Amino acid sequence: MNSEKLAKQIARILKEKQGSDIVIQDLRAVTTMTDFFVLCTVQADVQAQAQVQTIEKEMKSQGIRLWHKEGRSGDPWILMDYVDVVVHIFKEQAREFYGLERMWGDAQFMEIKDDDES
Repeated sequence: MNSEKLAKQIARILKEKQGSDIVIQDLRAVTTMTDFFVLCTVQADVQAQAQVQTIEKEMKSQGIRLWHKEGRSGDPWILMDYVDVVVHIFKEQAREFYGLERMWGDAQFMEIKDDDES
């Protein structure tokens, strides 16, 4: 699966698990570190944990290996690294504080709206 498809699939999972402010940042023209960031805001620890578990389960079923994970339930930021796609699940204050959208402002953005079927 190519990295753009993977990013969109992960964004759909986040949306299904009630994530908000979901954004895909296309970093291919900006850095060689990764192709995409997928960012999401959650309101509760249990919501973050459900998202992480669902992403891990779905990716594993497709043979896509999680390379690295930082953070756990209760933390303000959980990072899941699939090499070409890095998922950032934030609590609202952490997302504002770290400002990845501002830091990587040269990237192209795809915002996932509630009514998107992408």
